[in-house]
Amino acid sequence: MIPSNYLEKLYSGYLGMNIGIRLGAPVEPTIWTYERIQSTYGDITDYVKEFKNFAADDDANGPFYFLRALYDDAKDRDITPNDVARAWLNYAREGIGMFWWGGYGVSTEHTAYINLKKGIEAPQSGSIEQNGLIIAEQIGGQIFIDTWGLVNPCNPKKAADFGEAAARVSHDGEGVLGARFFCAAISKAFETSDINEIIEAGLAQIPADSIYAQVSRAVLAFHAQHPNDFRACRDMLERDWGYDKYTGVCHIIPNAGVCVLSMIYGQGDFNRTVEIATMCGWDTDCNAGNVGTVLGVACGLEGIADKYRKPINDSIVMSGISGFMNILDIPTYAKELAILGHRLANVPCPEGLVESFTEHDIYFDFELPGSTHNIRISDPFFCQAKHSTEKSFKGTGSLEVVFDRMVRGEKSKVFYKPFYTRDDFSDERYSPTFAPKASSGQKVSMQIFLDQWGGNETMGIAPYVRLSKSKKELVQGYVKLVDQEWVHIEFVLPDSEGELIDEVGIVLEAYSTRKPKSLGRIFIDEFRIYGNADYTIDFSKQLSNFGCITPFAHNNGAWSLENGAMYLMTAEPSEAYTGNYFAKDYSVSVQLNPQSGHSHLVAVRAQGAMRGYHVGFDGANQVSLYINNFGFTKLASAEFPWQLGKDYDFKVTVQGNTLTFAIDGQEVLKHTDDTFDYGMFGVSTRTAARTYFKHIRFTEI
Repeated sequence: MIPSNYLEKLYSGYLGMNIGIRLGAPVEPTIWTYERIQSTYGDITDYVKEFKNFAADDDANGPFYFLRALYDDAKDRDITPNDVARAWLNYAREGIGMFWWGGYGVSTEHTAYINLKKGIEAPQSGSIEQNGLIIAEQIGGQIFIDTWGLVNPCNPKKAADFGEAAARVSHDGEGVLGARFFCAAISKAFETSDINEIIEAGLAQIPADSIYAQVSRAVLAFHAQHPNDFRACRDMLERDWGYDKYTGVCHIIPNAGVCVLSMIYGQGDFNRTVEIATMCGWDTDCNAGNVGTVLGVACGLEGIADKYRKPINDSIVMSGISGFMNILDIPTYAKELAILGHRLANVPCPEGLVESFTEHDIYFDFELPGSTHNIRISDPFFCQAKHSTEKSFKGTGSLEVVFDRMVRGEKSKVFYKPFYTRDDFSDERYSPTFAPKASSGQKVSMQIFLDQWGGNETMGIAPYVRLSKSKKELVQGYVKLVDQEWVHIEFVLPDSEGELIDEVGIVLEAYSTRKPKSLGRIFIDEFRIYGNADYTIDFSKQLSNFGCITPFAHNNGAWSLENGAMYLMTAEPSEAYTGNYFAKDYSVSVQLNPQSGHSHLVAVRAQGAMRGYHVGFDGANQVSLYINNFGFTKLASAEFPWQLGKDYDFKVTVQGNTLTFAIDGQEVLKHTDDTFDYGMFGVSTRTAARTYFKHIRFTEI
């Protein structure tokens, strides 16, 4: 059963999850105890810390990346633990990002990952038999599963089964019951906002005699006797169910108690629920994130306070292996989840849903209530932006930008941010990496409506992009808007000359003289970045950020910038990926200088650490093409006399099912294979090696 407001509920649930995570993250243990949170912040009623942009968090990474199992393996059936395990191995960079790498036998996720890498398959990888009771019952079983509930609306049993399958990669026992409880509760929230019904639906999917059910019932019983004092209930949890009784770094049982406490004492109020979950301490971002999803679905968008929603601005960043997917637009992702939900329910999507969703390109239609799609304003003194239903080019929504008393020469940028660097963040949370969502050669288009209230000249706009390192702005020609008319704006992203583009938008400029000043609004709709990219990567214009060289995500190896090149030194197989994850037909040119070792490769159509093609030098006087599909298999090879210390120009072209490899303009390999038809590009080695890479060019066909 798919509710009629499914898409909007998905949107509010996913917003709710990320609001909870952002609220709870600054007061995570162990430094922040329950007592310290209370003495420092008292009654929390807003975010306790401002961020330039909220950096990646494991609680957001898992629900997004592990759900990719529905695309990669479980395309036409229910998921299994091994499907999700393959997503773990494919989308995580070993030892960095994704989740807490706290050590084998300490971090449950780190332990499970190493088990999987060593060939211990799920669910054995997360079992009590393999890892012991304490490791298996830490909190991760319930913090990575929100999306399994979101794609199974009004079906608590199926949602719980999916959540259990996913949780068994890393957890067992009570840890798995947490996944069942929350997936069922999220699913139930699509059909009722009664928090008691929602909690009971979650409890119905776990054994009544389980410890998880017992702590939940203890909280509910305490609330019945003391309905107005959540802190007294928190004291009860500390006394009867605390970390002294359930050991490890972060056990699920005390935190399960906090989650049920915050939901029952929050009494169906989204804002109060995530605040209570944060004030109760223990695993604050995990707990506030989980209950935020439940209450986000139950309460809907109207239940989420603007003070919590506005700083999210419809965007989160993550830290998986795809820098392209790490920049996520929440309304677009809500559409993707809705399409998956309809697929799993075996019912057709509503008209227009599939057509309004794209993976390869950027498309912002501003149709979801309150949506802003991470559009930003450079000068909030002159301009303010908000969602509007007053004007729309096609549909019911647009972005309204009010300009307030501007005169000739005064400007404000209105822009989307398609790329980030370290300077855009306040901290180092989970080391995100990024590949640009907008590149030279692509087109940008939008519709703009002018509603001018005052001024003796109409407003003008100029399309522009900004370059990420130099901060140079490439401004196109100005266009005068026409009052009370929609104007179509379209331009090609200019050659960035090896830099990356980190702003795309318009410069809004007043033409009026001092009196009267320009006052009014513009409405922006149908914002798109689309078409074939054609760009270069100049390493003299790149940065070393979060342990990676922009715009790459590295997996193993030591990478640095040296003499205008990206330099790899490694004692093990290593790779670096970038580019549009959904790019299909393209060519990649790389100048490569092998310094030591026998393997120096270019990767194409890479769909993660465990899927893709790799081609290049492979042993003495040989080039080879490999497919990596959870293990490398040689597809083709040819003789080629290469030597260390010499520059070689590689060019790899993938078009349809044909891969062509040329060195210094000479074709040396050509092979057909239809296993992978899209993916990232990059460089790699299968052995110990040292290599310089430079002069990279990517061209979509």
